[in-house]
Amino acid sequence: MNNADQRSFLAQLRTAFLRGIGIIIPIGLTYWFFTALLNAVDSILSPVLEEVLGRHVPGLGFLSMLIIILLVGLLTRNLVGRLFLAWLENLLKTIPFVRSVYSAIKELVGSFVLGDKGKTFRQVIMVEYPRRGLFTIGFVTNEMQLTASDGSLIDFLNVYIPNPPNPTSGVLVLVPKPEAIPLSLSIEEGLKLVLSGGIVLPGKLQAASVVKEKD
Repeated sequence: MNNADQRSFLAQLRTAFLRGIGIIIPIGLTYWFFTALLNAVDSILSPVLEEVLGRHVPGLGFLSMLIIILLVGLLTRNLVGRLFLAWLENLLKTIPFVRSVYSAIKELVGSFVLGDKGKTFRQVIMVEYPRRGLFTIGFVTNEMQLTASDGSLIDFLNVYIPNPPNPTSGVLVLVPKPEAIPLSLSIEEGLKLVLSGGIVLPGKLQAASVVKEKD
């Protein structure tokens, strides 16, 4: 085998190895996530079910949670169910602190479940963070105005920057509106880019003309 053939063979091995990593790592992370979720749900529901059944059934707590989620989803398809869930939601909103946490979590989860249909994330932007010269991808959630000491108004964007691989943990930064660089990416494309750690890339990044106005 000459040097050219050897380099070609090594290049093929390297390509095959990288492709294997691309397949194994997502499978491993998915397995790890659902195993952790299964154990967490089982630890809550299994003790109750074991008291009823008198024996331990692995995975029964997780299965019960799936059934509960499905039943709640089915409730939203009829008037009685919607009225009950609306009453429960209003009850939660009457409890101090609980209503703030519930509303924030509901909007955040809704943005991932509903994708572009959700209104929590309005646009994908690029901002200088955590310092000048470094840029990161963030999602506009709202707008605010600051009244300065001289009476002037400064427009800010509320920007949520998720931490991969868990999108529900992140940081909120307030960015002066003129300093934000709006991107012509959909929310789904932006999430894929961020949560993959930059592995899943769009064809190219292109600046949009303006930041989308609040609906």
